[in-house]
Amino acid sequence: MLLAPGPEPAWPHRRIRWPDFWVPLDRAEALDVLREALRRAHDGERVEVACRGGVGRTGTALAALAILDGLPVERAVPWVRAGYHPKAVETPWQRRWLRRVT
Repeated sequence: MLLAPGPEPAWPHRRIRWPDFWVPLDRAEALDVLREALRRAHDGERVEVACRGGVGRTGTALAALAILDGLPVERAVPWVRAGYHPKAVETPWQRRWLRRVT
C-alpha cells in the first residue's frame, strides 16, 4: 500500500490518494485498502505501508490498521508512537480521522 505519489514498485500494490499532512481524499477507498492490507497480513502475506516522509501518513495508516484489528481508538496513536515513531500521526485532523475508523 502506498500513500504518496512516487515510483511504481515491481510488486502488486494499491495507492491511497492522501496529501501530505492531511487525511485520505476518499475515506471509503482508504478503508477498503486498509482492510485488504489487514486481511492479507492475517493470511500471512507481507504487507508494506509507505509514504514519502514515513511519519504522518504512514503512522496514521498503521494506527488505522491497529484499530481495524481491534485496538481501542484511544490507544492507537500512543501504540504507534511507542512502537514505530514518536511523532507518528502528525496532525490533529489525522487523529480526528482515526476516531472514525471502524
